[in-house]
Amino acid sequence: MITLYQAPAAWGVPNISPFCLKLETWLRMVGLPYEVRSADPRRAPKGKIPYADIDGCTMGDSQLIIEQLERAHGNKLDAHLTAEARARGHVIRRMLEEAFYWMVVFVRWSEPEGWAAYRPVFLPLMPRVVGGVIVELLRKRMTGMLRAQGTGRHSREEIYAQGKADLDAIATLLGDLPFMLGTEPSSVDATVYALLASVLRFPVDSPLKRHAEAQPNLVSYCERMRQRYYADWNPPA
Repeated sequence: MITLYQAPAAWGVPNISPFCLKLETWLRMVGLPYEVRSADPRRAPKGKIPYADIDGCTMGDSQLIIEQLERAHGNKLDAHLTAEARARGHVIRRMLEEAFYWMVVFVRWSEPEGWAAYRPVFLPLMPRVVGGVIVELLRKRMTGMLRAQGTGRHSREEIYAQGKADLDAIATLLGDLPFMLGTEPSSVDATVYALLASVLRFPVDSPLKRHAEAQPNLVSYCERMRQRYYADWNPPA
């Protein structure tokens, strides 16, 4: 049994967290059964969501969870890939998770309009009585992390220029392919879909969202992934 502990759904996507969405998408891609429960970040093994209970063992970090499940069940999703394609997927995943992700953080946590939209759906993860105070402290912490990571040291224009360049690179690499590495889906598609959907479905206008919407292949790619793996998912009322 696999139990996912993650953030809530919103904006027509199954999760507000790109990494929660990545993990759940991967589970759907490989066909492993799972159940979802609301996360308590205080109980997360690494202090972050998602985390998962796998046959009684609690693990944190989406990628480490995926790798553990691959060891237990095999990696059939990537079996068709050449060594070069696997390497390409690794580079794409790391770029999106370690660089582009911080563009998403900037839009949601630093931009006033983004924070106004993000705060109400993030707040339920916090304790009821003191949640409002904690979430504002978390915002301060996240903007501090942005600066420590480097993205937060740039001007707004420079940050969006970097994000647009990342989107251009993904759009170029995808080209006319149905999936990121070819005609068949692979594990990197879970990450690509999660990060792109987190931008395209966020209900606030930004230069990053407009640039993603201007890439027809990225928009159609996200819709293709949604129809293939989430056709049975209904947004909460």
